Amino acid sequence: MFTIEHEYDATVVTLIDEGTAPLKEDVIINAFDDCVTVTQVDPRSDEVVHITLSLTQLRDLEAALDLPEGIYQLRKT
Repeated sequence: MFTIEHEYDATVVTLIDEGTAPLKEDVIINAFDDCVTVTQVDPRSDEVVHITLSLTQLRDLEAALDLPEGIYQLRKT
């Protein structure tokens, strides 16, 4: 399950783990004009962990999800 909210400066997507236990903490994705942040609570330390991806890194991640193992470099066409 997930939710989508449009805020002033970002679109916020929250991914909610469903299914059988053990369940993982919610993942919150904030999409800004120049980057995307991924946030999740680490249950071992009870601290919030933040990861920031540039739009280029996000593009590469999107492409990587559909490719076999290997090394790639995307080029503008």
